[in-house]
Amino acid sequence: MDTLDYRALAVLDAVVSQGSFEKAALALGISQSAVSQRIKALEDAAGRLLIVRGQPAVPTGLGQRLVSHHRNVKLMEAALDIDLGNQVSMPEIAVAVDAASLATWFPLSLQPLLSPPRCQLNVQQAGTELALHLVREGSVFGCVAAGAAEAPANGPQVTPLGRMRYVCVATKAFANHWFGDGFLIEAARLAPAVVSDRDMMAGFLHEVLDLRSAYPHHTLPLSAATSECVFGGLAYGLMPWQQVAAALNDERLVDLAPGHFVDVALNWHAWNLDTPFTRALSEQIVATAKRHLLP
Repeated sequence: MDTLDYRALAVLDAVVSQGSFEKAALALGISQSAVSQRIKALEDAAGRLLIVRGQPAVPTGLGQRLVSHHRNVKLMEAALDIDLGNQVSMPEIAVAVDAASLATWFPLSLQPLLSPPRCQLNVQQAGTELALHLVREGSVFGCVAAGAAEAPANGPQVTPLGRMRYVCVATKAFANHWFGDGFLIEAARLAPAVVSDRDMMAGFLHEVLDLRSAYPHHTLPLSAATSECVFGGLAYGLMPWQQVAAALNDERLVDLAPGHFVDVALNWHAWNLDTPFTRALSEQIVATAKRHLLP
């Protein structure tokens, strides 16, 4: 592609964001035919398919890179407008965050970013594998994810955030019924657990009880596991300490294995895009994590 048609890139971005040519046309205030023509012109110039037509319409690898480039350019243009004293439209910044962080410390990073509003923040919940995929392909500017702290060559920068601690908890009534004689392997083979990460619970039971066989468990997202199963006395489970600390203090929950826990190291993976918006976002996320996570 000799030159990029940024008006056409804006249309491509709209199709990807809206998920269809029709919705993109409505969002942009142009005809669906005009959307199709501009996407076709971009594809002809690139010599490759940029959008896989379907429900929803999704970008190809090159299509996603062009969308990411367009969004980065919009961020840099907004930063330049600030320097020139022009009226600034709020750019959108997408990030991916794990469920445990969303349920505990991550929302505490938003106040300085959104009051007054500096950007339109698009936060997606994603596990480690998906979050890293999204940031590496450019679908999001950054992500909070567990895993290696080493930055790949030509990839996003990696900043350690701290450790999220998980403890094994249940209501007192549940613990008395299933673990009346203590947190023992025989009881764990019978008591129902709730898991949002099967590997984490399996590793915990292996380490603490030397349990290597199957155990009864329900698999649910973290929010449902906490509100319905654990606090409802239906199961025991590994929960973020921050999420259950108050309940442990007032004895609504009990720690089934005192002194045993799982620490998960979290990192902030983000592209080196130096604008006031992305810089403030990274600074706030890193600072908030360091205040609320274990070092």
